[in-house]
Amino acid sequence: MSGLRFGTAGLRAPVGPGPDLLNVPTVTRTTAGVAAWMKESVKPTRSDGRFHVAVGYDARYGSHPFARATAETFSGAGFEVTLIAEPGATPILAWLVKARKFDAGVQITASHNPGADNGYKLYLDGGRQLLSPADAQIEEAISRQPTADKIPRSEAKSMDLAAQNGYVTAISSVVATGEQSELCKRRTLKILYTPMHGVGGEALESALRSNGFGDIHFVPSQRWPDPDFPTVAFPNPEEPGATDLLLEQARELQPDLLIALDPDADRCMLGVPDPSEPTYGYRMLRGDETGPLLAGHVVSRRVVASERNKQPPAPVVATTVVSSQLLGHMARRNRWNYVETLTGFKHLARAADDQPGELAFAYEEAIGTCPAPQVVADKDGIATALIAAQWVADLKEQGRTLLDELAELEQAYGVFRTGQVSMRFETPEQAAEMVATVLHAPPAELAGITVGSSPIEDSAGRTTDGVKLAGQREETAIRVIARPSGTEPKAKFYLEVTGPAGSRDAVEDVYGELEQAVKELF
Repeated sequence: MSGLRFGTAGLRAPVGPGPDLLNVPTVTRTTAGVAAWMKESVKPTRSDGRFHVAVGYDARYGSHPFARATAETFSGAGFEVTLIAEPGATPILAWLVKARKFDAGVQITASHNPGADNGYKLYLDGGRQLLSPADAQIEEAISRQPTADKIPRSEAKSMDLAAQNGYVTAISSVVATGEQSELCKRRTLKILYTPMHGVGGEALESALRSNGFGDIHFVPSQRWPDPDFPTVAFPNPEEPGATDLLLEQARELQPDLLIALDPDADRCMLGVPDPSEPTYGYRMLRGDETGPLLAGHVVSRRVVASERNKQPPAPVVATTVVSSQLLGHMARRNRWNYVETLTGFKHLARAADDQPGELAFAYEEAIGTCPAPQVVADKDGIATALIAAQWVADLKEQGRTLLDELAELEQAYGVFRTGQVSMRFETPEQAAEMVATVLHAPPAELAGITVGSSPIEDSAGRTTDGVKLAGQREETAIRVIARPSGTEPKAKFYLEVTGPAGSRDAVEDVYGELEQAVKELF
């Protein structure tokens, strides 16, 4: 019996033999369990009464044989199966499931995990990730499956040779233009990107060039898929040092925009020129900077376009309980409908399910952004990069940058300084024990500010593992949310310090004290 469990984004584990690792037998049994659960719990969406599923994969070790095993097991269960023919970005699979109205999709990927890992990410109808209690039900169904050699498999499947082209066409609709004045701005924008040894480079460059961007450069040593991830300790743009090669090349090339994708390209970190940065003259934006920035840009344009014809319900914007509180302030002032969910895009993608309006934008602090939910109902690093490039081209013509836009947000809403302190453990259980220690014996003060503790709770009143610590002294407020990671063996502490406009220096000082105080909890 497999000991693998569905976490925040499906299954992830090291590749190797045995029931607790990723290999063809565990993938086969997992797929057989998913198929059995679907037959018991899901009604096919198409009139032919058959289940239709898609399977994609990245370029990690084992990804192709795992994808074949997944496709052939679904086919052996009587499903109609479409296998994407080449390694590709996760948003392509999410788009395909939504666009073709498939009942489910599986992407073989471990996203930004270390190179030894691989994973199994399950999407259901609409291209949205698996949500509880279905995960526990599927685990139970997996436990009932026989050994892999007794599970029927069939090679009957369709090969999709054009999924990437279809995806690029779909996300291009968000920024498409025939105006030569617009295209001229895009042609002169200098872009430097890295796919971090992953599979996003082809789709990103295709999307950029298809929409008029011509001055595109990349980090050569990280451009092509390499499952060893030789230039980074962890292939995650957020990790210290992961974007150093990008920043070093930027210092020489002087681009207008930096783009760092994670290996499966569902997350994107943006970088901008910043003369105050002494080493490179550039800095990478945190997820809590990119998210509110793009929300203001994307949602405002969407509202203006929709109001030309009618007065629709307020658009829904969403973020998670561990992200900055800035988006909520923006929503209240702009009369958007704001929803706060538990962590993970499996929740964010459903943020508008009980709302009168549609989901217009969602993001999480871990550089995950969903800027076009109508196209991809999940985080999408390539669409994020494309929309950011279009906006930066407009700003460049005005003599402005994303830093100017950030300064405007700060002037309008105050200072919101966020960051994360995390500690990696050998097992997820050890990480959970660390968080439980803080939960059961929370500190009385942090950074000289008295704090109280409370459960982590979203807009719907749902709670999750962990604890929230919060306090205020005069106009400066602090908040720390501690929780175990759902995808890695980490204990994560999400920090936020807020203050009024003009208090940047004071907020940064308090943030430094808070960060040190949290580190001392370990």
